[in-house]
Amino acid sequence: MENYISKVIEDSSESEKIYCKFLSPNDSGETGGHQSGFLVSKPAYSILFDEPGEKGGDIKRASATIYWFDDYETPANFIYYGSKDEYRVTSNKKSFPSSNPDYTGALLIFLKKHTGQFKAYIFNTDDEINEILNYFGITPAETNRLINTELTNPEEEEKYAIQEFIKSLTTDFPSSEQMSLAAQRIQNSVFNHNEYIQLKPDNKLLDWTEVEYRLFRALEHDRYGVLIKNGFSDVEKFIELANKVLNRRKSRAGKSLEHHLSSLFTGNNITFTPQAITEGNKKPDFIFPSIESYHNASFPLEKLASLAAKTTCKDRWRQVLNEADRLRSQNKFLCTLQQGISSAQLEEMKTEKVVLVVPQKYITTYPEKYRNDIWTVKKFIDYIKEIEK
Repeated sequence: MENYISKVIEDSSESEKIYCKFLSPNDSGETGGHQSGFLVSKPAYSILFDEPGEKGGDIKRASATIYWFDDYETPANFIYYGSKDEYRVTSNKKSFPSSNPDYTGALLIFLKKHTGQFKAYIFNTDDEINEILNYFGITPAETNRLINTELTNPEEEEKYAIQEFIKSLTTDFPSSEQMSLAAQRIQNSVFNHNEYIQLKPDNKLLDWTEVEYRLFRALEHDRYGVLIKNGFSDVEKFIELANKVLNRRKSRAGKSLEHHLSSLFTGNNITFTPQAITEGNKKPDFIFPSIESYHNASFPLEKLASLAAKTTCKDRWRQVLNEADRLRSQNKFLCTLQQGISSAQLEEMKTEKVVLVVPQKYITTYPEKYRNDIWTVKKFIDYIKEIEK
């Protein structure tokens, strides 16, 4: 699959528009729908049509050929349904590779090249997904939309706050925790909804995540924009900078979710220990109410909880099973920004007592049968508050 990642990187440099999304159960055919294809979000209409469709109006159609993984082509229909106000890419001749229930939750990259050719790639493991997201410098919260391949262009007020932060820096790049905290301060001051920390923590988590993404891209622009514009004297210097940028993006993405969850817990007066050390030097991301309570054999088991934070979790969710031996018989909570996971994986999680904690707006991307088993961030926070009374 590494070759396909390289192909996406190569194709993206030759593309005028790039769309990405996590495939939903409906997209993958897991729900049993009669159409082979996938939905495209309304803000991304321009990858299909020059002008947006009119809600309640006539059906818009266009035809194209999609080249999947460079070696499989399918005829495609681009359709806007005015009655449903939705855009869909369908095929009524050859099934799309994406029409496979095992691809529920996989990352689709759909590109329109400058030549007018359309290409598509599917990535279905955490390593692949994270490598692609890191390359584009986005998090799962910035999917289901066109990828902005420019460095950044935030709203004016937010842009001003970001530039002021960058001017104040005395280091090349601050730590991942400093970046997360700066994003929170900027988002809180610009949009003035601090009460969401307690009332709508699901929204706040995604808001902070998106602002941190824009902040990071703005800092990259400030540090490397002129160098990139002026070009490189040789390939080695280009590769050196590209690796430096990519490694920093990976580091930030891996810690961002943990930092924002920590701030939500603190803002809700929850007691916790981050990166606690349990048996065998294992380190769950969060132990509630404290690691001291966890190691106290007389502390009630029902008042303990652990939470893992993983940006994506199609493969890595199994890592949480053995992070806290004392809680093996209890529910093991896993917070993720992953959009959609197959029914087979969710059934296995249920068997292993792994409870997903997902921002509320993402729950509809999961198979309907399992949605009631998935907790929102607010539900998890309310649960911890209750056991800490």
